Amino acid sequence: MQARVRTVAFQGVDVLPVDVQVMIAPGQLAFAIVGLADKAVGESRERVRAALRALGLALPPQRISVNLSPADLAKEGSHYDLPIALALLAAMGVLTRECLEDFVVLGELALDGTLSRVPGVLPAAIAAASSGRGLICPAVCGGEAAWGGFESDDSDRPTIVAAPSLLALINHLRGQQTLPAPEALIADDRAVYPDLAEIKGQESAKRVLEVAAAGGHNLLMIGPPGSGKSMLAARLPGLLPPLEPDEALEASMVRSLAGDLTEGKLSRRRNFRDPHHSATLQALIGGGQRVRPGEVSLAHHGVLFLDELPEFSRATLEALRQPLESGRVTVARASAHVTYPARFQLVAAMNPCLCVAHSTAFQRT
Repeated sequence: MQARVRTVAFQGVDVLPVDVQVMIAPGQLAFAIVGLADKAVGESRERVRAALRALGLALPPQRISVNLSPADLAKEGSHYDLPIALALLAAMGVLTRECLEDFVVLGELALDGTLSRVPGVLPAAIAAASSGRGLICPAVCGGEAAWGGFESDDSDRPTIVAAPSLLALINHLRGQQTLPAPEALIADDRAVYPDLAEIKGQESAKRVLEVAAAGGHNLLMIGPPGSGKSMLAARLPGLLPPLEPDEALEASMVRSLAGDLTEGKLSRRRNFRDPHHSATLQALIGGGQRVRPGEVSLAHHGVLFLDELPEFSRATLEALRQPLESGRVTVARASAHVTYPARFQLVAAMNPCLCVAHSTAFQRT
């Protein structure tokens, strides 16, 4: 008994197709997952087993082999739970193979069978729509998936299936229940930014801030502690116009991959990121074992504020050169090169150099 379900893998904002192939055959009792899967994918065995048991279903006492194809592509994350479970159900005869062949599937299973939020639903939905497929995802991600650019069709089945649980999804695919199509939601961004009018005085600094906002210029503020540098920087996003629809979609794709898209709602406000000066190179630029977007990418089409600029390491500051020039950042690893968008407005603040302060004091004496 064999079945396959289409899902995706992520390399930056690029979405790569992955086939989840399941075979149930006589042999030694086992549940094996192959295809360069990381620990989170390997642990899906227990989540799938428990979720099926919660529905009153038991895995057949045979050898179950799950292959994630292409086998030489690294698979990371918990969004493989749902496609593995659906492929198993199709191989067991609970679902027909035909009802799954036109969908891209992703979602994490809880032990009771409910579906949990996973990152990357928005870019996966855009990729599914461009390939002419529908999308199956958790209900909490439905509002995010609805922005994928799907066109309405004439069938009774919605192009996006956003299910709260595995049981509801099975009933929907078998025609025993109809899940409502999710709505594309926009976050309410009113009264989010601090107001520049709250600052008394500092007329020259406020004028410079307005010029920087109008021209999209990067800005370095130098002044003694407590002079209002951070206060001024926090009010820069409020001077910028709302994001255009295509800009909001780009910024939301990065936030979706980072799992930072609140309630699946797209926002037209510009992000304001202010990492601490102790932030590592990987945290600022992106990277890590599971290459994640860094602060420069999360600030895409927004503002990146670096307070206490001289306290950042030299390697970290030098790494800002490429994203400032090209508007993107590329993280090179032995297994893959991952590219994230990173077009941001840089605002930095620092205290006066001690040698300048001492020189000024000497001249006054």
